[in-house]
Amino acid sequence: MNHLESGFVSRRQALQSAGCGFGSLALAGLLAQRADAANPLAPKAPHLKPRAKRIIFLFMQGGVSHVDSYDHKPILLKQDGKMMPFHDSRTIANSGKKDAIEQRVMKPLWKFAQHGKSGRWASDLFPEVNKHLDDLTFIHSMHTEGIAHGPATLFLHCGSTNLIRPSIGSWVSYGLGTENENLPAFVSISPSSGNGGARNFGNAFLPPVYQGTGIGKAGAPASEAVIRNLAHPEMKLAEQRKQFDLFQSLNAEQLKRSPGDTELEAVINSYELAWRMQNYAPDAFDTSKETPETLALYGIGEKATDNFGRQCLMARRLCESGVRFIQVTYGDNSANPAWDQHSNLPKHGDHARAVDKPMAGLLADLEQRGLLKDTIVWWCGEFGRTPYAEKNGTGRDHNPNGFTTWLAGGGLKKGFAHGATDEFGHKAVQDKVHMHDLHATLLHMLGLDHERLTYRYDGRDFRLTDVHGHVVKEIFA
Repeated sequence: MNHLESGFVSRRQALQSAGCGFGSLALAGLLAQRADAANPLAPKAPHLKPRAKRIIFLFMQGGVSHVDSYDHKPILLKQDGKMMPFHDSRTIANSGKKDAIEQRVMKPLWKFAQHGKSGRWASDLFPEVNKHLDDLTFIHSMHTEGIAHGPATLFLHCGSTNLIRPSIGSWVSYGLGTENENLPAFVSISPSSGNGGARNFGNAFLPPVYQGTGIGKAGAPASEAVIRNLAHPEMKLAEQRKQFDLFQSLNAEQLKRSPGDTELEAVINSYELAWRMQNYAPDAFDTSKETPETLALYGIGEKATDNFGRQCLMARRLCESGVRFIQVTYGDNSANPAWDQHSNLPKHGDHARAVDKPMAGLLADLEQRGLLKDTIVWWCGEFGRTPYAEKNGTGRDHNPNGFTTWLAGGGLKKGFAHGATDEFGHKAVQDKVHMHDLHATLLHMLGLDHERLTYRYDGRDFRLTDVHGHVVKEIFA
């Protein structure tokens, strides 16, 4: 006798038979989310003693020119306008020639000076961030894979230029879980739909619970960046509570009938997380309670900085609430990402004005709240720009061969610079740091061994750094 004949219809069968198969499809998708424990996002013990608990990633989409911002190369001023031979993967791709090609050297458009007690060189492109140079750790010898935005952006986020791999935020949430069971472990603020799109905060073959939660979208007002459908438009909270309690009692009864059903436990856990988020997430994103002084610190209310300021303030609130990995994207959804100035490098100035004060405000706010000591702030684009003018024009081309990233926060040497590019800022030459190395280093600072953080899929063990990567311990305090 089947369950229908016996008069008993299980929760699973009811969903399977409802809505012309819709319930079956929905439940099948949920049951595919297998969990290793009752709560897969529960905090997990790190492999190593961590230097920090979380990361805020400030993604400068399109690639900031390092030779116009943080990589001081006096020879560019001396040789400005001269035709000189340059050889790189970008010129090969554009010309089809393997030989060096004559290019016009282009001086930096912003003036460089030394700042702070550390005497770090920086241009006046980011004057507000320059006030914090003594707190930053620079890596001037970055190099990466991919000469176009799409492959390079995917490599920055996922460690692969084309294969579908989990993003770094997903690996972090998989390895450590969350600090706050009421919020996602990984949030991406205003992500772009281009150059990899959702894959840049996706879980790939990791269980879906580790996927990043996208808030808003690039190019849209940050004031509209919220988790959709958290609040019920018609039902009061007390009525929702009764409904949720009823569902939980039905779920508990079903578990009694199916003890040890880990798939069902995982589904129930997802419902519980959704309920907790409904009650706690709105407060984490609510910036209306911030003081006027704090809003001003981020440039909120000022035309140029309001949007990115709101994104950075939201990142601080999520950091304060225990989210493990928070990405903040400065970009748009156009064919040419924000910092991609091939023919109009002065446009860098407009973008810098939009992000400079908010980023400086974030650093200051984290410091004054005691959060910077166990939070890593990571600033980076997918690559840098060339020291020569593209097509002898007024912009710079992509440069994956050498560029700069900076870090701040937990366990890092302050006012320190590691590695170097050649005298033109063209290629990394000293203490080179590949993107795989940076990924390994970031994981290490969170207490994760990049060689042990693996997931078995399709017959082999995968990791963020594939079979590469070494930890850059020289930047640790």
